[in-house]
Amino acid sequence: MIEELQIRVTPRVAASDDAIKGVAASELRVDSRRISGIRIIKRSIDARKRQVMVNLKLRAYVDQPLTDDYLVPPIEYKPVDGSRQAVVVGAGPGGLFAALRLIELGVKPIVLERGKDVKSRRVDVARISRESIIDPDSNYCFGEGGAGAYSDGKLYTRSKKRGSVERILGIFVQHGASENILVDAHPHIGSDRLPAVIECMRNTIIGCGGEVLFNHRVTALTLTDGEVTGVTCANGECFEGPVILATGHSARDVYEMLHGLHINLEPKGLAIGVRLEHPQHIIDQIQYHNPAGRGEYLPAAEYSFVTQVDGRGVYSFCMCPGGVVVPAASAPGQLVVNGMSPSRRDTYWANSGMVVEIHPEDLPPQYAQHGVMAMMRFLQDVEARAFEQAGRTQCAGAQRMLDFIEGRPSKLIPPSSYPAGLQPSRLDQWLPSYVSGRLRKGFKTFGRAARGFVTNDAIVIGVETRTSSPLRIPRDQLTLCHPDIKGLYPCGEGAGFAGGIVSSAIDGERCAEALCNQLGLLTTIQ
Repeated sequence: MIEELQIRVTPRVAASDDAIKGVAASELRVDSRRISGIRIIKRSIDARKRQVMVNLKLRAYVDQPLTDDYLVPPIEYKPVDGSRQAVVVGAGPGGLFAALRLIELGVKPIVLERGKDVKSRRVDVARISRESIIDPDSNYCFGEGGAGAYSDGKLYTRSKKRGSVERILGIFVQHGASENILVDAHPHIGSDRLPAVIECMRNTIIGCGGEVLFNHRVTALTLTDGEVTGVTCANGECFEGPVILATGHSARDVYEMLHGLHINLEPKGLAIGVRLEHPQHIIDQIQYHNPAGRGEYLPAAEYSFVTQVDGRGVYSFCMCPGGVVVPAASAPGQLVVNGMSPSRRDTYWANSGMVVEIHPEDLPPQYAQHGVMAMMRFLQDVEARAFEQAGRTQCAGAQRMLDFIEGRPSKLIPPSSYPAGLQPSRLDQWLPSYVSGRLRKGFKTFGRAARGFVTNDAIVIGVETRTSSPLRIPRDQLTLCHPDIKGLYPCGEGAGFAGGIVSSAIDGERCAEALCNQLGLLTTIQ
């Protein structure tokens, strides 16, 4: 028989299958020799009290062998050669999962990616740090896998109403990700392992008769009687079919193209701020309530902070334990930082975005002339200013955390993971005052909640501006098509309908289903 149960154990017990089996046997009141094996279904760490515990949901196989039953059954992808086709613009999570879902539903996807394949991107990403040279089509934001490929691969999401998170995670596992992502409360693949998973997804698409074309930057939509019927790329090639637009939140030229075609766009809020980097052992000490840190059996600790300051949210974003801060600009003349973690989360540092919520009405008056593009223009100006402050290089400006709070310069900057180098800079002065002022107050609040968090051993690095899209491409709630133009399906983070890898993947699947429904191939969106 298979018994399902929940247990609460110490980290040391949770690290040993034999120890878990012993606890399970005790709970079930059976001899441990009768349990042939266990399978962990869910795992989470509870660090709210001084004694850190691990919660486990598991299946115990009693008097029967451990079977190969899947937590999430694999999907069968069938050939789509000769089928009707659709164009998917962008090979990030939204685009890749849209393409896979199209194949499931019998439609041939043509995936057009402006950048290079995920392995070739490595060279261009490395040049940003070494030479401050940015290829506008191949960088941390653009290329196969999108912004998530080389900036972490975190799969945790609170977006569970629009689709099945388990299904998305199962597809990742089917393409080579560890089964641990089906189990852990905060699943994470890691920037070192995600590229191979992405490549496997591409091979599935191509193996079923779909196409994935790199160095194909879309520059125009084909409009026929008010309907999008295809696209044109910068190299002059044209492709026919309805279009899923999954270009990511940094594809500002796409927003310019749509605006130039008088396609309706909508303003939206976002958040900007800094990357905050601590030595990881400080975060471990705080979160695990132990001066000795995490010890042998616990992972690098995470944190999440949020507060309200003067009517706007101040919060941590994209926390990367055991991670690295990276240069994430997507065009020359910009300086942007982001964070990532390898799969082992084993670097000396922890980092997260620390950002302040900004609404369109918060912008200075001079941005009003830009209308719906105002927020994007504002971000461009902030990133250009950061670039100028850094001496027109990717050697980012930084300030010790306590110095930032107290408004004084930092003469020396501690060692950092940031590969392009840091230089002392008065972020407290040159960031917009309504950002720096709220960050100061927010840091003080977080420091009261977590003793030791505010320290000059931590540094703030500027700027973090790519938390979400600077505007929204509207769509009908039922058809997911743009309300004014048939055949155009705005998708994912770039359209303003997702935030992160999993929610973008879910949105990609939904757009694929809506497109097939419009083609009459799917009567009910599943």
